[in-house]
Amino acid sequence: MYAIVEISGKQYKVQEGDVVFVDRLEEIEEGKSVTFDKVLFISDENKVTIGEDTVKGAKVKATVVGHGKSKKILVYKYKAKKNERKMRGHRQPYTKIQIEKITTGTRAKKAEKVEEA
Repeated sequence: MYAIVEISGKQYKVQEGDVVFVDRLEEIEEGKSVTFDKVLFISDENKVTIGEDTVKGAKVKATVVGHGKSKKILVYKYKAKKNERKMRGHRQPYTKIQIEKITTGTRAKKAEKVEEA
C-alpha cells in the first residue's frame, strides 16, 4: 500500500515504514508524531482511490526522526570579459520523518465500529 501526500506544498510518494526527507517543519520537535490530511492518492493492492481534491477520511501518520541541513550546493555566476564573478553557497534545511501508518476513510470507519462494539 502506498499513498501520495502533499507536505509543505510538495507531493511525496510514501509507504508504511519509509523514511522521507521533507522541507523543514519548524513547529514539530524530534520524536513527536504528526498527521498529514492532504492525501491525494491511495493504492491498496488492487484498489486505487483518487480524491477530487483529497481522499476523504484518509490520513498519514508519521514520526519526526530529526532535523538537519543537506549538502552545500555552490551557485557560481560569471559574466565574460567584465571581471564579474559571484559565488554563493546554500544548504537546504530538511526534516526527516518516518511513515508509521496510512489510513483510508473506510479503514478508519471499520476501526471505529470495532471499538464501539
